[in-house]
Amino acid sequence: MSELLAAWWSAARPKTLWAGVAPVLMGTAVARFEGGLHLPAAAAALVCALLIQVGTNLANDYFDARKGADTAERLGPRRGLQHGRLTLAQVRTGFLVCFALAVLLGAYLLARGGWPILWIGLSSVALGVLYTGGPAPLAYLGLGDIFAFAWFGPIAVAGTTYVQTLAWSTPALLGGLAAGCFSVAILTVNNFRDLEQDRAAGKHTLAVRFGADFARWEFRLALLAAALLPLVLLLRAGQPQGLLTPALLLLALLPLLWRTLPAQPRRDARFGDAMNRLLALTGKLELLYALLFSAAYWL
Repeated sequence: MSELLAAWWSAARPKTLWAGVAPVLMGTAVARFEGGLHLPAAAAALVCALLIQVGTNLANDYFDARKGADTAERLGPRRGLQHGRLTLAQVRTGFLVCFALAVLLGAYLLARGGWPILWIGLSSVALGVLYTGGPAPLAYLGLGDIFAFAWFGPIAVAGTTYVQTLAWSTPALLGGLAAGCFSVAILTVNNFRDLEQDRAAGKHTLAVRFGADFARWEFRLALLAAALLPLVLLLRAGQPQGLLTPALLLLALLPLLWRTLPAQPRRDARFGDAMNRLLALTGKLELLYALLFSAAYWL
């Protein structure tokens, strides 16, 4: 892979893209279970979700670099902007192209699903920019967790089901809460790792506002909630017993995951590497959870 392609690949943040894939898998499985599977709409929803997520990641890099929140001292994976392999203008063009392609493909979903899909699509693009851009960026106000929870959780899962069945689904909404919890867990690891640098840059994430102890418990409780939500679904008549599998798997892993965040963040490379591995692990765990959740509705 050339240096330029490697820089773009890193900027897309591939280790976190499962947060965009998982909700579509879950929503499609529920649509199939409810008799409304529509594969073209599912494929379009998946591509749109990934375009919006990559666009959001690029916009995040662009605005954070302009505000001084991302510097050569950051502990996360080095971005193309930090290495000088990508310019601000290139990254700005990159996120605009991603959002434009998402809107173009979203026209098909709009034709199928109507006004609810228009609201989901336009709000997703707008929040992708406003997450770190604009006069009052969400991430700098500590609102990023809410955005990640809602738009990568119940809105994404239930929206995927809706665009196929053309009806809102309570199981999709409840399953979406679990996907949202995973997105919060991923974001919390990121914010815990960058706590000191974000504080210095005036980026008031929840980890900065309430401290390391809060971030550790946010991570733990998000995963615990994701483990319990399939059990809540099982209380509803007609839901597949296979939902026990993702619940039990995550419950079994919780004692190990409980201790993965240290007492306090540090500024050394070893700590950064450990947090980057945890971030990637949490993303892969969300994918496994989504596959097991989906299998319960397919089998």
